[in-house]
Amino acid sequence: MVVSRDWQEVSVLECILGGLHIDVEVESQPERAQAKLTKAKVDALIVDCDLGGTDRFLRNLQRDSHFPLNIPLVVMSGPRARQDIDATGALFSFEKPISVEQAVRTLSAARNLILDGRLRYHRQAIDVPVALLCGRRKRVQAELVNLSQGGVGVRLDRDLNVKQPIQVSFKLPGTRCTVRAQGEIAWTDASGYAGIRFTDVPARLQKGLRLWLAQQYFSQ
Repeated sequence: MVVSRDWQEVSVLECILGGLHIDVEVESQPERAQAKLTKAKVDALIVDCDLGGTDRFLRNLQRDSHFPLNIPLVVMSGPRARQDIDATGALFSFEKPISVEQAVRTLSAARNLILDGRLRYHRQAIDVPVALLCGRRKRVQAELVNLSQGGVGVRLDRDLNVKQPIQVSFKLPGTRCTVRAQGEIAWTDASGYAGIRFTDVPARLQKGLRLWLAQQYFSQ
């Protein structure tokens, strides 16, 4: 979302972001932008600090516990003191008039954070067998229904009421990699589904898992 009514600069941003394959929503009123943010998810926020009301808007965002801290915030303005820019809480900034080279560099970095955020929370639907080792002896067979960097969703034909750590083991489709990770029960329901949060994944395996999930994400 771009919060600005400087249409000349907005058109430059739309051109650059379009080249980065990022959709743009423009809101010219900070109050309306804040209302939209309470109802809809955005991947990044670009705020024109020369627009009246944006100082209050940015202060409200910093106090708003519902606004995700990992969303890239970019501010643009005429020349301002560094401490004024830092006070906005923005990760990135650039001055107006927009330098295309600087904006491309800044927005490309923001795009990388956007993709990292999407991949971190992306859940890939999957249907493969998974073995759950509860304690030293109790082994439970289940079906894997989704996979993310942080854990898995599984379907069982019995209750999974365990409090101790669980070892998760399954074959990653299309690879020779077998995922073995430690986890814990995050939730269960009456239909036999459960969520398992990873608590310990070897670094090499985590890297391979991120790569596989990224490949699935971008192939959709």
